[in-house]
Amino acid sequence: MIGQAAPFGAFANRPEPLAAVERAPTAEATACDVTVVRTREGLDELAPGWQALESEARGAIFFQSLAWCRAVFDFEAARGNTRFEPVIATLAEGGRLKAVLPLERIKTMARRVLVPLGHSFAQYSDLIVAADVDPAAAVMALMAAAVAAVPADGANFLKVRSGSVLAAGMPPDNIVTGTAQGAPYVALADFPDFPAYFQTIKSKTRKNMRNARNRLEREGPVVHRMAETEEDILSVIERTHAGRADRLKDQGLTSRAFADTGFLDFCRRLPGAGDIDLLAMSLTHNGQPIAEQWGFVHNKRYYAFVASRDFSNSEESPGKLHLGEVIRACADRGLEGADLMVPVMPYKLTWATEVVEVTDHALALTWRGRLVTRLWDQLLRPILKHALLTSPPWLRPAFMRVLGRA
Repeated sequence: MIGQAAPFGAFANRPEPLAAVERAPTAEATACDVTVVRTREGLDELAPGWQALESEARGAIFFQSLAWCRAVFDFEAARGNTRFEPVIATLAEGGRLKAVLPLERIKTMARRVLVPLGHSFAQYSDLIVAADVDPAAAVMALMAAAVAAVPADGANFLKVRSGSVLAAGMPPDNIVTGTAQGAPYVALADFPDFPAYFQTIKSKTRKNMRNARNRLEREGPVVHRMAETEEDILSVIERTHAGRADRLKDQGLTSRAFADTGFLDFCRRLPGAGDIDLLAMSLTHNGQPIAEQWGFVHNKRYYAFVASRDFSNSEESPGKLHLGEVIRACADRGLEGADLMVPVMPYKLTWATEVVEVTDHALALTWRGRLVTRLWDQLLRPILKHALLTSPPWLRPAFMRVLGRA
């Protein structure tokens, strides 16, 4: 067990990289080597140990997986992004990888910030830690090494799940920014099969969904389709991207992913990645998609990534109907859960067995970082975000431009 962590601020201004963190004193104490990897070649060298750690570590999720990081590296190289600054901090003991924190440094008008690798497209912040490693000590060591290798004014961890390794290891001097959100989750492992889970849905809700489907079927067949080929998966990806982008435009909104002009190209590359398992599904009516979504399968969990639906059929709740088919497909595949991710929406709550609290955290490492974090992340940004969400759609793009700059 790695020794107890000190507050992260104690390591913020160290002039040299933290070379090792000593274990708690025992008769067989050994050193833990902390290193930073910044190249694709270095990433490949980590592959065997990283994959072994993923399969064994408690709560290891897709957005810190080797497959995700490879996809981000390759995409940034393909689009010639000279501003891409990967910073992957690792902790090893006796030649065995024990913790990985994949980061990158971004530069804004106000500061230099360490964020999760692929932060524009990723949905959760976390790290991967072996079960016998103290999360707080691991975060302390990995962050100290990352900052020593790549100076930064702060670190931003958006969407940290309650109960996650990162939540447990967050330094005591972290700053919670924004307001808590929720990520609906379906714990399929709690049920022997889909029918047993389905019986937990309120009987009135089941009846309403059955009636809605019957009304649709009077006008034509309703069919759930699984995309089987790479071409079919790509078609679902392109349609859901277009549908979601149009919906955001109508609302005068955007997101970190959709604000990045390369997001669609990133998604298009995923079906051809040999180490990424995708599920892409469509609910069709008269042969036309009325609700679609796709996502990732990792460690027996499904992560719903992009979804769209036909809002002209809103009275029949196509998104709700389709989500039931998605969860059935996950159960049939033997998955232990389906993460419907932020935000909480009524159609997700129909199917969720729980809602996991998700919060944003910041670490201030310099005077500039402390100033910007306190004034922007903690004070002004939440005010502007609230004003954005309560303003008319035509005014929202102006708020979005301001929110994206700091």
